[in-house]
Amino acid sequence: MSTHIFKCIDAHTCGNPVRLVVEGGPKLEGSTMEEKRQHFMKEFDWIRTGLMFEPRGHDMMSGSILYPPHNPENDIAVLFIETSGCLPMCGHGTIGTMTIALEEGLIKPKVPGKVKLETPAGLVEIDYHKPREKVEWVKLTNVKSYLAAEKLKVESSVLGELTFDVGFGGNFYAIVDPQSNFSGIQDFTASELIQFSQEIRTRINKEYSGEFIHPENSNINHVSHILWTGEPIDENSSGRNAVFYGEKAIDRSPCGTGTSARMAQLNGKGLLNLGQEYVHESFIGSKFVGKVEKETFLNNKKAIIPSVQGWAKIYGRNTITIDTDDDPYAHGFQVI
Repeated sequence: MSTHIFKCIDAHTCGNPVRLVVEGGPKLEGSTMEEKRQHFMKEFDWIRTGLMFEPRGHDMMSGSILYPPHNPENDIAVLFIETSGCLPMCGHGTIGTMTIALEEGLIKPKVPGKVKLETPAGLVEIDYHKPREKVEWVKLTNVKSYLAAEKLKVESSVLGELTFDVGFGGNFYAIVDPQSNFSGIQDFTASELIQFSQEIRTRINKEYSGEFIHPENSNINHVSHILWTGEPIDENSSGRNAVFYGEKAIDRSPCGTGTSARMAQLNGKGLLNLGQEYVHESFIGSKFVGKVEKETFLNNKKAIIPSVQGWAKIYGRNTITIDTDDDPYAHGFQVI
């Protein structure tokens, strides 16, 4: 059949979209979510582009598909899909997906208030608060996060030479803090940050090719996100960021894996201690509350176990049709 039907529930996590595919997701091969992710990218990436790209999605669209857990001790497994690809881990996507699944009764946790979630990046433990029919917050305890590199250099044709660190929080982030050639995100528009990011991400992955490979998953092997920092809007917040992903997107949420990478960077530099909270603002001012839950090691490298807490809201339900024979844009498109 050329017509494929997907039933979806749409939500946003602190401003950034999450489209959960509740019917129509493909059957995938593999004994782990990472193996299933590889199968999806090889055979079914047209589903991602069809649902995330225009005309059915937009530049910032992000989504997920739920699967049964591989370990019977766990509650559920998830595949993340978005404009930038099929990510190993997505923090805002986790918060949104769990909120939808819990409010809609798509999962029944073995332990009330907790979910054991299998992701391609590893097991993520979830705490949530659902006093009545609505989920008020979701807290994810993320995979091991670490500072992968410090004080690297890259040239921006607009800003000049920039110094950056690389942190891992489920994906690799180039983190650009305020410095002589970059005063902070408060002084730039989102479109300017996108322009800078497009150039320097390409240069970073070219100039530092092969340097950022996860020690336990070689499929995670490049800088996929740029995290720009700056002054918070609320003086009670710890920091503010603008995360660039995909080809032209700035995360509207504070970014869960980005917050994890940021905390790993600060902990690695001795600026954020065990048990300390980090209130992280997004570009639009929404907040996640991060915390260094544990200090540990990953392949003999200092790492942390971070947690990230946030909220999400369901705003729509839809049925999306992709007709590969009739629609020339069935698999979606991007203008830039």
